[in-house]
Amino acid sequence: MSTEALQSLVAEMDGSVSVDDGGKVAVQDENKLRGAPVDILAKKAVFGEPGQLAAARWILWELGQVLGIYPASINGLYMARGRGEVPVNFTVPAINLRAMAYDSARAVFRAALPRKVGALIFEIARSEIGYTSQRPAEYLSVVMAAAIKEGHRGPLFVQGDHFQVNAKKFKTDRDGELQAVSDLAGEAIKAGFYNIDIDTSTLVDLSCSTVDEQQRNNYEICANLTTFIREREPEGVTISVGGEIGEIGEKNSDEIELRAYMDGYNRSLPHGMVGLSKISIQTGTSHGGVPLPDGTLAQVKIDFKVIKALSRVARQAYGMGGAVQHGASTLPDEAFHQFVQNEATEVHLATGFQNIVYDHTAFPDDLRQRIYDHIKTTHANEHKEGQTEEQFIYKTRKKGLGPFKAELWALPDEVRGAIRVSLEEKFGFLFDQLSAGDTVEVARRYVPPVEIHKSLADYTGPAAREEDTSGLAD
Repeated sequence: MSTEALQSLVAEMDGSVSVDDGGKVAVQDENKLRGAPVDILAKKAVFGEPGQLAAARWILWELGQVLGIYPASINGLYMARGRGEVPVNFTVPAINLRAMAYDSARAVFRAALPRKVGALIFEIARSEIGYTSQRPAEYLSVVMAAAIKEGHRGPLFVQGDHFQVNAKKFKTDRDGELQAVSDLAGEAIKAGFYNIDIDTSTLVDLSCSTVDEQQRNNYEICANLTTFIREREPEGVTISVGGEIGEIGEKNSDEIELRAYMDGYNRSLPHGMVGLSKISIQTGTSHGGVPLPDGTLAQVKIDFKVIKALSRVARQAYGMGGAVQHGASTLPDEAFHQFVQNEATEVHLATGFQNIVYDHTAFPDDLRQRIYDHIKTTHANEHKEGQTEEQFIYKTRKKGLGPFKAELWALPDEVRGAIRVSLEEKFGFLFDQLSAGDTVEVARRYVPPVEIHKSLADYTGPAAREEDTSGLAD
């Protein structure tokens, strides 16, 4: 069945792609491929019947290998930054694509290519995988399709963001929760996610008398998960693993916590094993911003001094790339250049792009209302006492993206095009503010290509287990 589906799909490629009897994929006409054929592959990789879905994902992976678009780990670049070989004059944007992932990824590349942005990460969190209905293999395939569509070449950094341990589930079923995170990490690695941020900061216990005891579960579980990842990384690839010392939205991080966490983590890691490339900290932000009663966002005050201080400790004492800032996309425009000034290694950006999609003048009013009606019905139990409807909708509308994914993909071309333009403008602004331009060469220098071929059989088999991801960070 898979072979028949593959042959059928290749026939739809209009001669732009071929697959020989040995399973070798070749590009016959790249210009033609970047037209309708890659659009077909992207859609089949998401909505195709099982045979064609598997075939589309496999072809997209192999096309990447042929065209020099290689899923890669940013570990080499970050460790070079830790050694002082790469200057701290740019911050890497890590972009979560929740809505209209193919169009959004195209907009990212359209902003990145003319600016020569090479140090750029696409990511999706454990929670987002759930409520946007995008498993890792689908997400990577869509990003790869967009890269082909827009003519990208070089490393493609795709990251598992906030692969977070749910503290409540950890208390009641420690082994089961750790298995769930491990299973997701294994699935992501198999899909081509060679960057994984482990978030065990939820396990910090501030009631303990010493900082080491407070951080113990955090660093020990992170070290265990790091070992799991290292045992499964492809030959020639050292997966970039990130840790986290302070849960986003809670108290600001400090140097004592960083040192306690890193010293404990390094003690817990098997001797000689490569550890973390970066560390996520809390500086005053919250995921998605804080909505006011009228639905607008409250101004957030970030302690940029914490970013600079902890980035320097991370580099100088532990050889990592530096500190990572979460929850930044809804900050005021004038804040972003300060991440570079204060030596942030990486900034995670998500909700602001979702907002552009939902609030765009081209977005159909009837579709938006149907999504909101669905949220008010399906997630009514999440409407907190004292919360206005505007606040409730703003905090919850992300959960309408999965159920309405097909309708978002099916929006008219003119609507999708208008939204892409707005997204491209925003991505371009952020790349400029983060000084991410002209990083293609440094990315390629420290992240050389590793050719990894797969077979169609790698994309067939039982579907990944769906899970309840409520209560997890974005």
